[in-house]
Amino acid sequence: MTIENRTDRELWDDARGGDGGAFGLLFDRHGRAVYNHCFRLVGSWGAAEDLTQAVFLLAWRKRARVRMTSDSALPWLLSVATNVVRTHHRSMTRWLRIARRLPGEDVPDHAEEVVGRIDDERRMVELLAAVRELPRNQQEALGLCVWSGVSYAEAAAVLGIAEVSVRARVSKARARLRDLLTPPIVALTTSEEAP
Repeated sequence: MTIENRTDRELWDDARGGDGGAFGLLFDRHGRAVYNHCFRLVGSWGAAEDLTQAVFLLAWRKRARVRMTSDSALPWLLSVATNVVRTHHRSMTRWLRIARRLPGEDVPDHAEEVVGRIDDERRMVELLAAVRELPRNQQEALGLCVWSGVSYAEAAAVLGIAEVSVRARVSKARARLRDLLTPPIVALTTSEEAP
């Protein structure tokens, strides 16, 4: 069996022993999904790239303490990504509070102007504003099942709840987003429901 045919759990066990090649293959398999998940949470491609690096750096540092219980590392990596993004938001909020207290003239931020021209990011900002109005548990279920294609069963395992609860949270989130977003910005189907 070649290394490419091994399960994530087997690769993770090798990475726990210090095998950088096995960890690199996990990155190759799931890096894009983690990157897209981060983008959906922050609405910025550049920030998503930095956050994806932080997720895999943290995973590498924690590899000796984490044991995979599933054959896929993706649900766990997405959970780590969600926590990394939350930490990033808290840090940015603190930084902005401090920056506002500093004396000096206001300098326009040209980066925001450039970001505003990118259609994907504009639409994502609209969507994120609506998603932030959802309860946190619905946000997590939506992010895992609808945006990142994790099955209801895997999401239930990561969130520590019953699969039926995940389905209910996704359903409630969809209904609320349909009310908030007219016309809808994104398709609200999961990988299990797609044709």
